[in-house]
Amino acid sequence: MKKQALVSLILALLVFSLFSIAKAQADQVDQPDGPVYIVQPGDSLWAIAARFGISMDDLADENGIADPAQLTIGTRLVIPDFEGLSGVLVFETVPLGENIESLSHRYGMPREALLRLNRLTSPDEAYAGAQLIVIQNEGDVQTAFASGGRATLRADQSLMETAITRGVSPWAVMKDNQMRGAWDLLPGENIYLSNEEELDFGAMPEEFTGIEVNPFPLIQGHTLVLKVDAPDMTSLSGKFNDRELNFFPLADGGYVALQGIYAMLEAGAYSLILEGTLTDGTSLGFSQQVLVQDGNYPFDPPLVVDSETTDAQNNETENELWFAIVAPVTLEKYWDGLFQSPVPEHLSNCFPSKFGNRRSYNQSGYYYFHTGLDFCGRPGVDIYAPAPGRVVFAGPLTVRGNATVIDHGWGVYSAYAHQSEIQVSERDWVETGQLIGLVGETGRVTGPHLHWEVIVGGVQVDPLHWLSQTYP
Repeated sequence: MKKQALVSLILALLVFSLFSIAKAQADQVDQPDGPVYIVQPGDSLWAIAARFGISMDDLADENGIADPAQLTIGTRLVIPDFEGLSGVLVFETVPLGENIESLSHRYGMPREALLRLNRLTSPDEAYAGAQLIVIQNEGDVQTAFASGGRATLRADQSLMETAITRGVSPWAVMKDNQMRGAWDLLPGENIYLSNEEELDFGAMPEEFTGIEVNPFPLIQGHTLVLKVDAPDMTSLSGKFNDRELNFFPLADGGYVALQGIYAMLEAGAYSLILEGTLTDGTSLGFSQQVLVQDGNYPFDPPLVVDSETTDAQNNETENELWFAIVAPVTLEKYWDGLFQSPVPEHLSNCFPSKFGNRRSYNQSGYYYFHTGLDFCGRPGVDIYAPAPGRVVFAGPLTVRGNATVIDHGWGVYSAYAHQSEIQVSERDWVETGQLIGLVGETGRVTGPHLHWEVIVGGVQVDPLHWLSQTYP
């Protein structure tokens, strides 16, 4: 009897052991060796592999996929080449005003993991508007900042002084910021404080309490609107792609700058620089690479025009004059709300050619783009001012024909070309809807129409946006 009981016990232990081994093996199978990506609607195996910088074959082999066409939404794919990391991989857009350090705290990931996941060779490659791979809900990788704020190290303060004034331990600050020592931080750089009551990540000086850019990401031919929240009486300046940004105070607080994005600017990353001086003389600064996307403008059929209007010297001389006219920045803003159509209502939606279209003249290559918006109209149709402003040019030109330019303030101008008659003179003040000229076919044309331009910060932008969107 005792022998039978002993045999039963040994069998039970053997079964339990085999079950435990099988369960452990199953658990090991359930734990992927690397982070996973959950297949989303519209995904393909090729597109997923391309986004993570791996080959489709490696991705298929890692996940035992025999037929890439049979990819199911919700499938968890192990992403190879990232051993040692785990969690769910998602894509986030890099905000304006962030860098690798602040993104590390925002997403609770060590900077090395961010750089490795995104195959970045330098922290400067985290361009605003770019897609960033981050790990979601992974405690092993995250440093788990439940809350945090930022403080900017001043030239006259040490790390210890800055930490003590914020009521935190300098050693805790060094740990939270993955610093080897106080020498890792330079004046003007931010430190992140895990005991602050509100989340306040960002790479900008702490006095810049907010930054907003529209559109985002930036697009060729659009009007960049940059809003910065900073203390009253702050002196702000900046540059985008080497063009000066002019900031103006807003009625509800903060500052705004408007700048055109050149329609033929090559898609890619460009430098945005902000600088400021507080009333006490403290200098502030911030810079970041910002992505500009292609505007996807179509190609117009080749055009045949008077050869005098395509002569290189004529074009160079006229363009120098044109951009000198629109270079001054009037400190007062004259317009309010949407611009009004410059033609009668029955023609306001008739466009023979839109802004940005690529153009070829007299069998040239497509070296040109359409710098404005063309409205239909026979000779003699009325042309109206779209907003209040001051006439700064009215006269004949070789390429643009009879032309008028109106200054609307803050570096914003509107211009009218190919007129049969000009009805205003330089220095005239005009109101919205006032008659300023008549449609014609003077200059470089293939028929009568109004060519209308909106110029912001010395760069032509899509006028349709100014008819449908309020700036700023």
